[in-house]
Amino acid sequence: MFFHPLTLPSTSLSLFPSLLQTEQFVHTLKDELVNSALLALHAARPGYVSKNQKQTPVQGGQHQGHIHQGGDQNQSPVQGLPGHSPATSITDSPAGCNNVEASQTTTRGEGGTLKHQDSIPHHKEYDEEEWDRVWANVAKCLNCVIAMVDKVQEEDGSRQEPAPEQQLADVITSHHPGEWREQLRPHVTRLKECVMEVVEKAKRAMTFVLLQEAACSIPQGFLLQQRRDVVFSQALAALACGFVMRLYAGMQDQGFLKQLHLVGLVAQFESLLSTYSEEIGMLEDMEVGVSDLQRVLFQITEAKTDDLSDLQPLVCGRRDHFFVEVPLPRLVFQTLPEEIRGGQPLRVFPVLFNVGINEQQTIAERFGDISLQERINQRNFEMLEAYYKSLSEKVPLECLPCYQTQTDIKELLETLGQNVVTKKRKNVEILWIAGTICRRLNGIRLTSCKSAKDRTSMSVTLEQCALLRDEHQLSKDFFIRALDCMRREGCRIENVQKNIRCRKYAFNMLQLMAFPKCYRPPEGTYGKVDS
Repeated sequence: MFFHPLTLPSTSLSLFPSLLQTEQFVHTLKDELVNSALLALHAARPGYVSKNQKQTPVQGGQHQGHIHQGGDQNQSPVQGLPGHSPATSITDSPAGCNNVEASQTTTRGEGGTLKHQDSIPHHKEYDEEEWDRVWANVAKCLNCVIAMVDKVQEEDGSRQEPAPEQQLADVITSHHPGEWREQLRPHVTRLKECVMEVVEKAKRAMTFVLLQEAACSIPQGFLLQQRRDVVFSQALAALACGFVMRLYAGMQDQGFLKQLHLVGLVAQFESLLSTYSEEIGMLEDMEVGVSDLQRVLFQITEAKTDDLSDLQPLVCGRRDHFFVEVPLPRLVFQTLPEEIRGGQPLRVFPVLFNVGINEQQTIAERFGDISLQERINQRNFEMLEAYYKSLSEKVPLECLPCYQTQTDIKELLETLGQNVVTKKRKNVEILWIAGTICRRLNGIRLTSCKSAKDRTSMSVTLEQCALLRDEHQLSKDFFIRALDCMRREGCRIENVQKNIRCRKYAFNMLQLMAFPKCYRPPEGTYGKVDS
């Protein structure tokens, strides 16, 4: 089926929107899908009996199905419509358009008399050919419009054949507008009515099918929503904690406060999960949870008193929109910019970067699929890049913190983008560069893995030593010694003690062979323990 594109002038738009709608509708509608949906709708009604069940074996053998005629170059543009054949085409004269409804009374097969169901008053048994007849009316009405255009052209005395590329609108607008408008109006009106009838039947059938599908998926939908809520609650708690800590740390930094209310705060989540086995589901949960944080807004308020109970953040709102109120002591609150004191909502831009580092990631990289990790890193790099662009347009870059390593942020972003698209196994430089950019942008940083105590401990201690080396003159000769000391005696091993009542990271020698060297703990701090 082929339609010439309709480019109608403004004078004809009042008459021909239905032609444009019909063209779009015909190309969009899936005839077989709607036909199946109509059958399902009728079959769901009480007392339903199909005509096939009432037919005798002889009648069943005599039944002939519809043949959808394919079009050739000599056919009308609508002869490819379902249920349309040369026998029903109306191209001889516009007068044939008066019999469009006649086809709706045709019965199917010999002796196929329709009968009302006794159990349901005024309810006919399902006629499988009814949809084809209604659908064919659209083709007939379109042929009526085309035939009428030909008639108008003949009456005007034009005997020249239009060029193949000439559009229907060109033929129409070559005549006096009042003349062809009055002659075509009833046929276009009828076309619109036929299309609306098809739309109504299709809408009713598809609505029923969608409701049936929704009813089957409601229990699973509840479970998914519950799971999403659980993940979001943990992500929100971490974000709120990080926001409060960053707010108190930057209370005297006017550049940070300006950035906070003009643009918002970036929050970078660093994940060390692998893209293998059960950790794939964890990473998918984390991706959705971090993405949902985009619906969270922060608002700084003045606390009633300076008691700790009155300084606790308060979460309010609904799933599609959350507010986190952060109360501050009165004296501190008075030092904030007027925009923040006025209750302006403060945005947060959460981004997630993931690089698996354990032995399961080795399996995924060699024999599995790491496309999830690649997609997450690429998508969140683009978000981080967009945040920096917005920040540089609204806030002078001089307001950002200064570090001894004065690498330009734009250069860091370019390097991060290159690493994101580079096919490199366990490319932990993505995490290092993303963390550096986040700190340079006054952001919040959060690190996690499966249990947030083993791989996370290796990452956090590595970051701390890198900061000591880059910003606090820690000699490179003492880097490894300081790193081992933090992992052996620092707060991370204390966190392990509180979790599993044992001062050992849950690694074994074979696992550590797959780890990048800088993520391996010192001897004596790991072993086979319950995690």
